[in-house]
Amino acid sequence: MFVCQACRKEIDLGVAATAGRRDDCPHCRAALHACLNCHAYDETMRYGCRELQAEPPSDKERANACELFVFKKGDRAVREDDPRAKALAALEGLFGRKS
Repeated sequence: MFVCQACRKEIDLGVAATAGRRDDCPHCRAALHACLNCHAYDETMRYGCRELQAEPPSDKERANACELFVFKKGDRAVREDDPRAKALAALEGLFGRKS
């Protein structure tokens, strides 16, 4: 089972089970050949990748031309809310909104 990193919906990659550089998610149109969909993506690593030979792109959500890309299989963890938005909401609740 392949799952889009952006919308968390299941994707059918066909018989080849690969995502091309220009392929988009049929549900949300997010790029499929992106670091966030790769099996080697690991945000704890220096450049966000466990592949030492990979040339890290600047934007992990956009399509890239990495030759080491392999689509990650399995379910994805639930995406957390934006921490910045949570912090701003907490501040507004604490101090009130200035108009």
